[in-house]
Amino acid sequence: MRHPQLNANGELKHLLTIEGLPRATVQHILDTAESFVGVAEREVKKVPLLRGKSVFNLFFENSTRTRTTFEIAAKRLSADVLNLNINTSSASKGESLLDTVDNLAAMHADMFVVRHAASGAPFLIAEHLDRHHGPHVHVINAGDGRHAHPTQGLLDMYTIRHFKKDFTQLRVAIVGDVLHSRVARSDIHGLTTLGVPEVRVIGPLTLLPAGVEQMGVRVFTDMREGLKDVDVIIMLRLQNERMRGALLPSAQEYFKQYGLTREKLALAKPDAIVMHPGPMNRGVEIESQVADGPQSVILDQVTFGIAVRMAVMSILGAN
Repeated sequence: MRHPQLNANGELKHLLTIEGLPRATVQHILDTAESFVGVAEREVKKVPLLRGKSVFNLFFENSTRTRTTFEIAAKRLSADVLNLNINTSSASKGESLLDTVDNLAAMHADMFVVRHAASGAPFLIAEHLDRHHGPHVHVINAGDGRHAHPTQGLLDMYTIRHFKKDFTQLRVAIVGDVLHSRVARSDIHGLTTLGVPEVRVIGPLTLLPAGVEQMGVRVFTDMREGLKDVDVIIMLRLQNERMRGALLPSAQEYFKQYGLTREKLALAKPDAIVMHPGPMNRGVEIESQVADGPQSVILDQVTFGIAVRMAVMSILGAN
């Protein structure tokens, strides 16, 4: 599923997926984010880049954390923010997705942040807006089905760059429920775009997508083997709400095989960093001593996430 995310001048018009984005565009977002990381340290945490603009958070699927970070990011850019929890409003009255978008566009929305359970929904909205409302309305995909979560992928890239500097020397392992994870897909596209020579995915065969090797990754079903000498470990949440049928024997069994413990972490490089997109299931994917330990950068990811979302919004708002 492709969509022209760039305008005729090669500038970012929508952010729908990392897949297919030029390396220079990804680096521009990360560089821009760097300038926003310091804003949180200031007494007045605002810059006027989106003053007078309206950002609509359209969440057809719950996510307090992602919605909150987008809201904070937009407000720090001085935008007006409206949060719409659609599953309790117009959608339940039978209004179509695009009718909802048309009505909001008529209220002079400048940007839509969209999370939807259906893969491709943000693409559909972006296409519709381009056709009917012109190039000045922008769409950010905040997660669509199993497909993509580009701002999470970008904040993960920012976190890795912050701690490891050079992507071209790294081994990165993505561990767990890759099958249901849009974060894993966005991370794989981000890592390969930025020149990481070895991306590994580790998990039980029931939680790995068929043909995942075609994305340019090495597949391991044995976690101990897969973690050997890696620089970065990205743990994924077990997405119980998306699972149909019994893909796993039990949470305890999963933790034994694929949970990140201090003992398994010791197989990676001594200075390896541990990441998790959150929310974490402690004792299922990761033990608390690792989640709260010296190699964990999980809270840094949250902090950087606001700066990265500010960067994306400011770049779109300027185009």
